[in-house]
Amino acid sequence: MAKNRRWWALVAVSLGTFMTYLDNNVVNVALPSIQRDLGLTLEGLEWIASSYVLVFAGLLLAGGRIADVLGMRGTFFAGLAIFTAASVAAGLAQSQEVLLAGRAVQGVGAALLTPAALALLPALFPDPRERGAAIGIWGGVGALALAIGPLTGGWLSEHASWGWIFLINAPIGVATALLAAISIPAGVRGTSRGLDLPGLLASSVSLFALTYGLIEGESRGWTSGTILGSFGIAAVAAIAFVVIETRTANPMMNLGFLRRRVFSGGLLAMGLWAFGVFGIYFYTAIYLQNVLGFSPTGAGAAFVPMALVMAVTAVVAPRLEVRFGAGRTVAAGLAIMAVAVFGISGYGAGTTYLDLLGWFVLYGVGGGMLVPLNNVIVSALPSGHAGIASGMLNVSREVFGLLGITILGAILTNRAGAAAGTEMERYLSGYQFSLVVAALLVAVGVPVALYALRSTRPANSPAATEPVLEPV
Repeated sequence: MAKNRRWWALVAVSLGTFMTYLDNNVVNVALPSIQRDLGLTLEGLEWIASSYVLVFAGLLLAGGRIADVLGMRGTFFAGLAIFTAASVAAGLAQSQEVLLAGRAVQGVGAALLTPAALALLPALFPDPRERGAAIGIWGGVGALALAIGPLTGGWLSEHASWGWIFLINAPIGVATALLAAISIPAGVRGTSRGLDLPGLLASSVSLFALTYGLIEGESRGWTSGTILGSFGIAAVAAIAFVVIETRTANPMMNLGFLRRRVFSGGLLAMGLWAFGVFGIYFYTAIYLQNVLGFSPTGAGAAFVPMALVMAVTAVVAPRLEVRFGAGRTVAAGLAIMAVAVFGISGYGAGTTYLDLLGWFVLYGVGGGMLVPLNNVIVSALPSGHAGIASGMLNVSREVFGLLGITILGAILTNRAGAAAGTEMERYLSGYQFSLVVAALLVAVGVPVALYALRSTRPANSPAATEPVLEPV
């Protein structure tokens, strides 16, 4: 019975993660409907889309530390409750202010929920083989959110009401809470002591400022005082964080962890994965609509086969890790992604969906093969730091994802501005060139993974004993 409960707990943890990942992109295709109903300004519309990511990324390290100190189970439930309640408030909003506040509070809930969810898995599944399978399933569910978000947002805004893109979280959140209550056993309090409030404040300010600069840089201008000031605050706060962590008796993160090759190399490889997934997904969705004439719902549906393949590959990837090791598995995944992105870059106007489908599927195969990285990164630190390891992993994912969107966007815009021809021809020139650059950057992850993860034990080999959650 206890063994079955662990797998039901995995379902609960996966559903919680699914909701937070879904809200990264569910709102984008519904923005025109929201603008019509609430009479939003363009700036207000941009903040509805970005406020969630801003708060989510800014508080991820704080959420991971709270999970380590106060316990993963309690942090998971707190994040789930905040996220679900904020979703209801956003779905029922009748004004810009209420919707914006709901989105921001969703980010607070997600910043608590997401690190705790991943950190729970090593404690729920102390056996390395079972843990690898569990993280594969968890990663597969997360991959589905990448495609289901825009599809769900487009369909609900077209056929129901935009409010349902948020309200749909209410029944999922309640079901997740009930399932988690009966399946996730009560755990011992975290071994870390003290929240290290100065460190939490410095890290949060740095991440807030960095995320704000990446989100607003394109619209406000990368050399504007606001954006340069934002990056300056991020740098100063990051330096303050390093000073605090080296001098405090109870740091939120031992900076020596970054000297661990597996941990820092794994974070970089995960970041390059996110750079490719977020950046390519964002601009290819625009290409499908503006060049090939897809509807918002159709563009969202176009990515479903890729996400399904990514989800299936994520479940299989731990077996590949067992056979070939984490380094070669992750390196192969990044190489496949790079090849797929380069293949997509060769298509322009007049392309059919079937022309792109093979490359989308190949991309999904490569993306799914990076799921073992989640286990590698979390397991690289002592068990009492699983929350902060998960927080760092998600920071890498979110920040590099935003970098993918902003850097590729800047390359696309500059290339298009220098090209000749019609507006569509100039856009295609920039889009295709940006994909080539993206393919090269993703390919950089191949030697990184081979070097950093070369001695990582596969999931079924002997490993240090992980702490097990105590039964209720």
